[in-house]
Amino acid sequence: MTSRIDQRFAALKAEGRAGLVAYVMAFDPDLETSLEIIKALPAAGADVIEVGFPFSDPMAEGPSIQKAAERGLKAGGSLKGTLDLVARFREADQTTPVILMGYANPVEHMGAEAFATRAKTAGADGVILVDLPPEEDLETRSALGGQGLSLIRLATPTTDAARLPVVLEGVTGFLYYVSVTGVTGARAIGVDAARAAVERLKRSTDLPIAVGFGVRDAQSASAVARAADAVVVGSAFVDVIAKAAADGAPVVEAVSAKVSELARAVRTAREQDKTA
Repeated sequence: MTSRIDQRFAALKAEGRAGLVAYVMAFDPDLETSLEIIKALPAAGADVIEVGFPFSDPMAEGPSIQKAAERGLKAGGSLKGTLDLVARFREADQTTPVILMGYANPVEHMGAEAFATRAKTAGADGVILVDLPPEEDLETRSALGGQGLSLIRLATPTTDAARLPVVLEGVTGFLYYVSVTGVTGARAIGVDAARAAVERLKRSTDLPIAVGFGVRDAQSASAVARAADAVVVGSAFVDVIAKAAADGAPVVEAVSAKVSELARAVRTAREQDKTA
């Protein structure tokens, strides 16, 4: 059976464009608002949704997502709560792929088999565990595979030719290329280097390549979309949510506007090359 992730990337390829993967943190700024944000993302232009589950020590994250995790935890967020949130989203949307993104500790606490079962029941399609290396993920990978869920791994600028086959082993859905060395949102993306990396990775795998970390505006999103199969944006959206919540402004409308802006840039990137 073809997964929602596979179907979405096949559709993007048929349309001749890259997709936008939109990351938001569960329970940020609170449970009900985060649900409304997630519900609004597809209409705003998100092709795939990444839902972060709040964790106290998000080591790969910069200040923006660290603070989002803190807000999520303060609002009562947890892995179980995130799964319940995804299940509520699925009541109205059966087509948009949803990726759970976070850290291994909460998953190990729940247990790999229990997590995989509950993630499948909730309607998730794949999982990214940032701090779980390939050498230690066999139990989780097997549990996810048994439920038809994708394990998505990260490749980085330091993933060399010797390491890449290890990273690719057992991966389904797509490969997430971390375009900068460092944490999320800390540095702007090096577009030329990212595009060269995508070309290198495509020589080793037929998986779609999604590029993230450092994509914050329409210009960088458009540039990456010319080469990658998808562009991942997180900190830029999380910052909009934080500002709107702090200002007492309509949060869902604010983040939807930012998603629409970047989605337009991603959708039209290759058309611009054709007309240039």
